[in-house]
Amino acid sequence: MQLMWLSGPTGSVKTISITLRTVLAGISVAVFTLLLLGFLLHFVGFKIAVEYNPALARSMGGVTTEAEQRKMEAIYREDLDKMRDSLQATIGEIKQLEAMKNHFMEIATPTNLRDKWSHNKDDSRGGPFVTPRVLSSFIRLPLGQELEQTLLDINQTQTALKDIHAKWDQQIEWLSTLPTGIPVQGDFRITSGFGIRNDPFSGALAMHEGLDFAANVGTPVVSTGPGTVVRSAWDPSYGNVVEVSHTEGFVTRYAHLSRRLVAEGDKVTRGDELGEIGTTGRSTGPHLHYEVIRKERLINPVQVLPFGPSV
Repeated sequence: MQLMWLSGPTGSVKTISITLRTVLAGISVAVFTLLLLGFLLHFVGFKIAVEYNPALARSMGGVTTEAEQRKMEAIYREDLDKMRDSLQATIGEIKQLEAMKNHFMEIATPTNLRDKWSHNKDDSRGGPFVTPRVLSSFIRLPLGQELEQTLLDINQTQTALKDIHAKWDQQIEWLSTLPTGIPVQGDFRITSGFGIRNDPFSGALAMHEGLDFAANVGTPVVSTGPGTVVRSAWDPSYGNVVEVSHTEGFVTRYAHLSRRLVAEGDKVTRGDELGEIGTTGRSTGPHLHYEVIRKERLINPVQVLPFGPSV
């Protein structure tokens, strides 16, 4: 196929031969030109979007600017600092709770047993590990390292919490085995304390080896701690008397009962009824004579009772 036309004032004839090869070459040049133009337009537009519209850049190519990366890191660091502050506050609360628990143990534990739990320089010690905050004020670690260190602090704190919880449970469980309860279930008044007094029958000075809890006949008398009944019998001086053996070498004695409700060998827990208040034996009126023996030595019951030595 040929195209012919006249050109110029001389009327010369020009021709162009259009072949398949010529057509394909023209199409190839046009396609290449359009592709190059499109690539240039995309590159320029993407660069403008990155600089002036980061959100559009993310949607187009999933990238962020350096400024936006710094902004995101600042947000993460702020959240990390809040996490650390919360961890510090939790550790502070744990320390306060432990101090309260130690104070409770000091009050509730009998004086001659406080060496069983008291803290001194030879005792084993523990507690949550906390990275000194002063370091993070002057040394800025990479975000990944700071996150890793914070997670380590949290894991160590959780481990320490489990250890503290187990220790508390052990101490409370030990305390619950001691005869530290009230032996009378109901209204009562203390009518005679431990020590030298005038004997109510002869008037002479005599040693009173327990506490007298005055109450109505039939008022329940209960065990002050878990243990085993080692005596349930009649005694000329004590009348109906029950004795219970406890841990740490303790034995408690309940005397002048109107009746006994347990037998030797019975297992009892704190608060189990042993008998009822009466006035049997050497007694001037209805009351419970309560004694505490430790390692075959009589001690003042107020040392183990919850109302303390002010009685």
